Amino acid sequence: MRRTGRRLRRGAAVCLGLALVALSAPAATGTAPDSTAADRWGGSVPTRVHNPWLWQATVGQSPAGPASLVFFTPRTRYLESTGVLVGRDGGYRLIPLQVAEDHGLLSPDGRHYLRPSGELLDLTTGRQRRTLHTWMQPLAWSPDLQRVLVTRSNNDSVISFGPDNQQLNDPEKPDDVLVVDPYRGTEQVVAAGTSAAFAAGAWSPDGDLVAVAGPPDPAALVAERQRLVVVDPAGGSIRWQVDLGDRRRLAGPAAWHPDGRRIALLAFDGCAGPGCTPEQTAARTRRIEFLDAGTGQAVGQPLPVSASTSNIVGWRGDDPIVQQSMAADRGEDRGAILAALSTDGGRDVLVTAPAGSTDLAVPGDLLTRAAFGGPERRPSPFAAPLWFYLTLTVPALLAVALLVRRWRRRESRPAASA
Repeated sequence: MRRTGRRLRRGAAVCLGLALVALSAPAATGTAPDSTAADRWGGSVPTRVHNPWLWQATVGQSPAGPASLVFFTPRTRYLESTGVLVGRDGGYRLIPLQVAEDHGLLSPDGRHYLRPSGELLDLTTGRQRRTLHTWMQPLAWSPDLQRVLVTRSNNDSVISFGPDNQQLNDPEKPDDVLVVDPYRGTEQVVAAGTSAAFAAGAWSPDGDLVAVAGPPDPAALVAERQRLVVVDPAGGSIRWQVDLGDRRRLAGPAAWHPDGRRIALLAFDGCAGPGCTPEQTAARTRRIEFLDAGTGQAVGQPLPVSASTSNIVGWRGDDPIVQQSMAADRGEDRGAILAALSTDGGRDVLVTAPAGSTDLAVPGDLLTRAAFGGPERRPSPFAAPLWFYLTLTVPALLAVALLVRRWRRRESRPAASA
């Protein structure tokens, strides 16, 4: 009898210890890390990142500090595209998206995430506030961190019809380009000409000019033709514009070269337009071309790139850092990588993300310092929200209570018979 009692007491102690560990874990991960934690990692971009745990905490539940990288993946408990922040201390946190919400924009210092809804998420505190009262698509953050270039759709949400079933309105209206202050909530329309849908934008390194591209009218939208416009956002004067046709487009938010003299385009040869078959699209040969930032004329030599190159995210000297997708194993989705391309045809893979990942974003301060080559980081299974720990703790506490009750009953039987 005594041996049985000792076993029950040991079992209760083990269960109680597990419960205490589970209860203490949220306290260890529920606060934002201090600056010394980020300093230990050197503020670098990891060479490889991984999918989060299904129970990974969100930024709002447990902030992880400034980002070293953000990527998007549907392989989370939300079962749809979700942002994954990798903090500079190595912590992983989720950035859940609303239904049908597009991806937002990471600030150059890695401290904020601007949603298309106009809400600004502070990645260091987890607090989110609405600063802009309009839905838009963020295109590029200014070099001074104070402004964001965005595009806003003016299309009507519905088509109206009269009594004779005649259409009363044209729901397709030109989009606006705006410069917004995400901290104060101010916005300014940029006179960049008309466009059916602005697709991409980039700031000049000094922040005085912006380049925006998109189809100039609905017919061009259908034919996938674009026009590039360089404009002074403050004065509203267009410096120059050039038709890109259907085989060239602006190379993303970092398309403006750091020297300020060139603007990069992604171009291809081969079948163009919406009628191309998948085989014809795959047969295209792609390259990066350059335009003179002062005149819009072609300049320099093109740089061949792989078919999976989607945009330029930064520069390492004269070498563009591009996002590409890597070859997938059988049965796996393709994953995203960041690679630096040299003029001699070399490619240096800087970051590898897991299968199914898209839209890698690196803060501008790390891109400027070319702070790549950081340690590979894996998500911690203990960085979980409170509800997850409760699901583990409550059964353990119940087991402790049952074991203690059973032990007391066994201990009381001899006394009762005596």
